[in-house]
Amino acid sequence: MKILVTGGAGFIGSHLVDRLMTSGHAVICIDNLYTGRKSNNAQWLDHPNFQFIEHDIINSIAIENIDQIYHLACPASPVHYQSDPIQTAKTNFLGTLHMLELAKQCRARLLLASTSEVYGDPLIHPQTEDYWGNVNCTGIRSCYDEGKRISETLAFDYHRQFGVEIRVARIFNTHGARMLENDGRVVSNFIVQALKGIPLTIYGDGSQTRSFCYVSDLVEGLMRLMNGKYIGPVNLGNPGEYTILQLAQTIQRMIDPTAALVFKPLPQDDPQRRQPDISRAKFHLGWEPTVPLEEGLSKTIAYFRDRLAN
Repeated sequence: MKILVTGGAGFIGSHLVDRLMTSGHAVICIDNLYTGRKSNNAQWLDHPNFQFIEHDIINSIAIENIDQIYHLACPASPVHYQSDPIQTAKTNFLGTLHMLELAKQCRARLLLASTSEVYGDPLIHPQTEDYWGNVNCTGIRSCYDEGKRISETLAFDYHRQFGVEIRVARIFNTHGARMLENDGRVVSNFIVQALKGIPLTIYGDGSQTRSFCYVSDLVEGLMRLMNGKYIGPVNLGNPGEYTILQLAQTIQRMIDPTAALVFKPLPQDDPQRRQPDISRAKFHLGWEPTVPLEEGLSKTIAYFRDRLAN
């Protein structure tokens, strides 16, 4: 198949590209390289089945004969999506609009990489896909949270109005090789701080919870969703729930048991609890994560150790 991946030079997108290329597909990667890196696709750059296009999807693009579109393009960490919130909102609205138009023209199936952030600071726990969320629509995170909500709206309206085939994944915290060391996400923050011998920064008292999925598990879930019959939305994440303090202590133990922990004020609208109910993914996709937290963390730590050394 001829498959387009937006955000294909990014953390998750590049791992997806690897899987698609290894499976023998022709892959077109579109990325504006804001948070993506061309080096993430380095092994494929000279491959006849791979094409890289540096392009910002807030502008439309004409590509013919696409079979599938994995639409992942959008900065996903608060540091990056808050640095230019209007660009983030435009990426989510205009970018998704342009990709849905392309899917309509090519009669391609589009998978939207949405997010657990559509649930905001949830009032139900764990989060199921029929929960409508608790989102601050004027806060500093809303360019991303509400951006992804309007992306889902557009996808379902293109499906209802024009018959575009869609799949919608709500992605929870994911980690692994090719994360950016400066992206402000909790896993990369703790690992980089521990490796550099500086105190691990915990925001709040560390009682807030998250769930951490290893990237290979997530990519498997995305591909099963794209190639299955279920439209979604479907939660993709690891249902294991850990406090931020537990995560910090685990990484501390794995890298440097003498590392100090420091506590700072909690950022605005930071969700208190986040854990996916993956019943739909299990039922419709036969999917659940297989990589335990510490096994995934050891791989992520090895990646950052190598990156910082070089």
